[in-house]
Amino acid sequence: MGGFCGVVSKTDCVPALFFGTDYHSHLGTQRGGMAVLGENGFQRAIHNIQNAPFRSKFENDFAKFSGKSGLGVISDTDPQPLIVASHLGTYAIVTVGILTNIEDLMREQFETRRMQFQYSTTSGVVSPTAVVAALIDSRPSFAEGVKYAQEKIEGSCSLMILTGDGHFYAARDKWGRTPVIAGKSDDGFILLQESCAMPNLGYEPYRELGPGEMVEVTPDGMETLIPAGGEMAICSFLWVYYGYPASSYEGRNVEMARYRCGGYLARRNPVEADSVGGVPDSGVAHALGYSQESGTRYARPFVKYTPTWPRSFMPPDQKQRDLIAQMKLIPIPGLIRGKRLVFCDDSIVRGTQLRRQAKRLYGDGVKEIHMRIACPPLLYGCKFINFSRSKSVYDLATRRYIREVEGDDPSAVDKYRDADGAPYAAMVEHIRSGLGLTSLAFQRLEDLVAAIGLPKEKLCTYCWTGDDVSCKGGCAHCKGGCAAVKRA
Repeated sequence: MGGFCGVVSKTDCVPALFFGTDYHSHLGTQRGGMAVLGENGFQRAIHNIQNAPFRSKFENDFAKFSGKSGLGVISDTDPQPLIVASHLGTYAIVTVGILTNIEDLMREQFETRRMQFQYSTTSGVVSPTAVVAALIDSRPSFAEGVKYAQEKIEGSCSLMILTGDGHFYAARDKWGRTPVIAGKSDDGFILLQESCAMPNLGYEPYRELGPGEMVEVTPDGMETLIPAGGEMAICSFLWVYYGYPASSYEGRNVEMARYRCGGYLARRNPVEADSVGGVPDSGVAHALGYSQESGTRYARPFVKYTPTWPRSFMPPDQKQRDLIAQMKLIPIPGLIRGKRLVFCDDSIVRGTQLRRQAKRLYGDGVKEIHMRIACPPLLYGCKFINFSRSKSVYDLATRRYIREVEGDDPSAVDKYRDADGAPYAAMVEHIRSGLGLTSLAFQRLEDLVAAIGLPKEKLCTYCWTGDDVSCKGGCAHCKGGCAAVKRA
């Protein structure tokens, strides 16, 4: 996915930018980058962070950079920030999101402006940030360019721009699928996605940008150039999995939402057990909420070894990720042998890692394994923010089962959305049996929405329901008529 941070300051911005960007490291694993506007122009550094954290890769740059404004990014798409020279001047730009219609955008820019885009020799893809910059440059001003880009992009794109003459702009994606949050100090402003970065850097929450809103920021204030739209579809998975526990989005804290998720799971799906634990890290808060609601004691049958294995999704190869996921979880035999255990986890995607862990637990002498999942079954691949590495919808355990039963008819998926229906129950039972679990239960959508605390119409729930509020028909991923598109 990715995350970014921008700082506009009366004094040196580099310390806040360096650590503010570092606080987004959980959102991406490929590259990190910073660009700072100093007295002699832009200073920029981009490093590969696949095998080392952002902080260690940028320590030398931190010591050398100086300036009052800057951009930082953790990117899973392309090397950023880009430095662009155009009729709008020289500027640095960072983006976060996914352009699902990038090929159409490239073709249009070639046909209308003879623009050509270079495919990366390492990744084999065109830089999405370069395509966004081209869209912006096709208009007379930054505000008009950003508005045009947001209208043309399918998927999502939040961005920040810093010009060579010191103008700083930030824009949230059209439907507000990812947050952009502003913090204020006596020295200026910070804009980022994870609000948890603010307290330790001396910033107070100021406000969140609305969907599609664009602002210009100076050390003394913030001016709206493009007003926020009236509709929002912020990603619900922020609260389920990839948002940082100490962060809040739209006024709803991640950790507290996960506590409530666990509480709903305990009320809906009670079971007699000796202890409840969370699959580290994101399952822990869900498990604590489950424990508090059910009265079942909390325990850690697995502990996570983080010094050298901080994240399971670092390598691009799935087999390597599965191996790392197993390596970093270390069992505590005294909490496993002969015990009836409840485990809470954020979601089930392929089910590969969970199957291996269940087999391992039985090998360690567990008596029962009851799995409680903090969100509904994933039925659709995300098309909007690029948080999943899945290449096909059939990577999902649910869709493999549905294809086996129903064939390749996309409309057959609809009946598996009903948590009270027989097809849903059969699907869950199939997954439970295949994973070797004593029992399996998923969160109900209405309970997840209640746990987050925002109206359902403001949340994107596409990966569970196939419903997309932004789909008006005719977009690239629709492939034609809209009735089939929403759940294609």
